[in-house]
Amino acid sequence: MSRRRVARLEDLPAGQPTLVETEGARVVLSRVNDDVFACSDECAHQGGPLSEGRLAGTRLTCPWHGWMYDLKSGTCLMPSRGGPVVTYPVTIEAGEVWIEVP
Repeated sequence: MSRRRVARLEDLPAGQPTLVETEGARVVLSRVNDDVFACSDECAHQGGPLSEGRLAGTRLTCPWHGWMYDLKSGTCLMPSRGGPVVTYPVTIEAGEVWIEVP
């Protein structure tokens, strides 16, 4: 695993997914209050851009076909048969957002 600084907390608007690229990976950062969650930008269904999706609490919905993911675990909530998205551990230190990527 590699630890990378990807943003400043103050630059992430609450309730709005934000796309960052690190180590060649497209990662969506989602700020919910003072917590930040990170997941792959690619929907498990047909590769839709999750960074363009709708965020409601810790649930992110793909803009293409409405698949919904729990950002805490990556689990697909709707439809129940859907596969998960990759999530990345996040730490916040002195206002800096860090993720661990493989």
